[in-house]
Amino acid sequence: MTDQTHPPQTPDVDPTPAPLDPPPPASLTRRPAVLRPPLTFTDIYAAEARWVWRALWRLGVPERDLEDVAHDVFVVVYRKLADYDRDRPLRPWLFGICFRTALDRRRKAATTRESLGAADDHADVAADGADATDATAVIARKQKAALVHAALATLPLEQRAVVVLHELEGIAVADCVAVLDAPLNTLYSRLRLGRTAFARAIARLAPNDGSVP
Repeated sequence: MTDQTHPPQTPDVDPTPAPLDPPPPASLTRRPAVLRPPLTFTDIYAAEARWVWRALWRLGVPERDLEDVAHDVFVVVYRKLADYDRDRPLRPWLFGICFRTALDRRRKAATTRESLGAADDHADVAADGADATDATAVIARKQKAALVHAALATLPLEQRAVVVLHELEGIAVADCVAVLDAPLNTLYSRLRLGRTAFARAIARLAPNDGSVP
């Protein structure tokens, strides 16, 4: 970890979502481009569209909405690219846009549900996107990834964002301040609460013997 807090003990879970990633559009299945300065919008889209797709999914955007929300993200990227500080890493900047877009979409969805009286839909969709020679290992990894995703889904979006950004993307908490537009102490508090809630969710969702498949 890059900070000095001590997370609660959780089962040994591999958060890598590769076998469980929702399938991207066919246009995103080609090999990503290599980013070289000066960055253009086309360069960023070619290199990072799959990553944006995954980031949105980790933030709880349902698979059925991923294409629309990813489109909204890149509209913002296009509009704000001139303001991007090119001396800073690209992905934290992109994640901040993903977070705010996902938050805005969630708020609009909540308003719509209230007006229609519709039930919330928390269904997660899994997709097998990798070839493997060991079917047992692939199944076990899918189960672990599904457990991580299900546990993340129990967190409020603000906590989920800092947990994903820090724990899964490896971004230092201090560097999350500008990304998530929140004070450092607030982010540490969200991370602490998010870790605790994540650990409890893992314990609740894991098999009865407390192990992870």
